[in-house]
Amino acid sequence: MIMAAGMVVIGAGECGARAAFALRENGYDGPVTLIGAEKHLPYERPPLSKETMTSEDHPPAKTIAGEDQFAERNIRFLASTTVAGIDREAKKVAFADGNSLAYDKLLLATGALPRPLPLAAASRHCAYLRSYDDALAIRARFQPGARIVIIGGGFIGLELAASARKRGAAVTVLETQARVLMRGVPEEIAERIAERHQQEGVIIRCDIGIAAITDKANDVTISLTNAESLDADLVVIGIGAIPVTDLAEAASLETANGIIVNTHLQTSDLDIFAAGDCCAFPLALYGGRRVRLEAWRNAQEQGTLAARNMLGLSEPHLSVPWFWSDQYELGLQVAGLADEGVRTIRRDLDEGAFILFHLAADGRLVAASGIGPGNSVARDIRLAEMLVARSARPDPAHLAASDIKLKSLLAA
Repeated sequence: MIMAAGMVVIGAGECGARAAFALRENGYDGPVTLIGAEKHLPYERPPLSKETMTSEDHPPAKTIAGEDQFAERNIRFLASTTVAGIDREAKKVAFADGNSLAYDKLLLATGALPRPLPLAAASRHCAYLRSYDDALAIRARFQPGARIVIIGGGFIGLELAASARKRGAAVTVLETQARVLMRGVPEEIAERIAERHQQEGVIIRCDIGIAAITDKANDVTISLTNAESLDADLVVIGIGAIPVTDLAEAASLETANGIIVNTHLQTSDLDIFAAGDCCAFPLALYGGRRVRLEAWRNAQEQGTLAARNMLGLSEPHLSVPWFWSDQYELGLQVAGLADEGVRTIRRDLDEGAFILFHLAADGRLVAASGIGPGNSVARDIRLAEMLVARSARPDPAHLAASDIKLKSLLAA
């Protein structure tokens, strides 16, 4: 494995794949190598909890780029490849098979792994969702009448609950906190999501702890802290994610709930960048507050930004955080950080949709959260995102009035 030093990207998910192609799109003609641990071509992860679970036929992975596109852009893709370490002094990446690869600039796009539940470590009836192969294995267990218990009432857990119900399984969601979607989603929207799940027959139990998980011959028993127990054919665990930082830590890069980067996505070694789910970065809009985002668009945007900055463009990260979730016919979108707000203004839309605008103490719009059928809130959330990006201070009465278009507030 001998080739000239160039741009090396570790991690072939959304972020890493976008970065590899962005290097070419920005005029770089030197060697580009994308390294992935999985055997598959880079693929989209959002469908794994949704379409991959519910499609009638055997669902193929939704690839980000095909082999022909890698060849056309002269991007070397190394699948099923494990990186063992980074030699910062020699500027080389070492592989588990003993080979190495030199780099000029290196991007860590290593993503995140599901947070493990120690009680489930020995169970053969417990599963986590991260990869396409994980999704296929879980999908095979989502059968009519199957008893599915999902531990964790966050996005992954609830999306899987909706998918399991669509496939006819009986579903119970267990959440240790007081409500579902505690992180980043206002209570009014979380209640709407919970009600919709309950209408579909999903049992949601909050404020409940798990004492033990015990395998039996053909199923598993979940013992709760209130002395109750549940039997299940499959337990899916979705209690959050932890950033993959082992390579960075072994290379003595700064880490703290992610790989620490500056506004240009550079690590404490300025020739090594990090982006996507694995990095903790400062948000200028929120006074430099350092966050780590597990979101599809953030992975795309940071992959592209990291590529440009690997080429010396020195562009700061200025994007507004944005994420979405689809459950049943409902679409949920959030732009900005809702927990930065101290006052909330509600705007009601057609078909039961509504948007919550979150204002800081000084009147700045810092976030907007919306929910409704399909894409009913998408346009207004996009306009609100632009207002957030401009640190706008719109009149609260105008935000509440559905007959006043947000576009007019943006123009003002």
